[in-house]
Amino acid sequence: MDIIDKAFNELDSNALYDILKLRVDVFVVEQTCPYPELDNKDRLSGARHIYLKNDEAVIACARCLAPDDVFTGSSAIGRIAVAANERGHGYARLIINKAIDVCRERWPNNPVMMSAQTYLLDFYQSFGFQSVGEPYEEDGIPHQDMVLHTL
Repeated sequence: MDIIDKAFNELDSNALYDILKLRVDVFVVEQTCPYPELDNKDRLSGARHIYLKNDEAVIACARCLAPDDVFTGSSAIGRIAVAANERGHGYARLIINKAIDVCRERWPNNPVMMSAQTYLLDFYQSFGFQSVGEPYEEDGIPHQDMVLHTL
């Protein structure tokens, strides 16, 4: 399986559908969190869509955003999701490593930030992310901003 990195306008309709379906399945349905999934950031000029696809569909994804699109002076990784039936195979680790690489290649002098669900802090810390500021609630779920400084 290859990890794919594309801009919004490079996604074909099936890949876009699969990415959006996966994100809704995980964040809205599984986590019972109604929130505005379509936030107009997918189409930003610097946005990159990282995804892993098997023979049938997208099974893991993440979104990278350019500095200042979410965090001032920092690129951002978000919308990280793995299909429920595909967990436990290391796909999240593959996707996050690729997303970090994409951010560092495209925006090399900027830190990488994320708004992490707090139950995943240890996981993200294993990539070198550090907590910044105080935890907060977003869409009814505890979150924590995290930063990964450039090399």
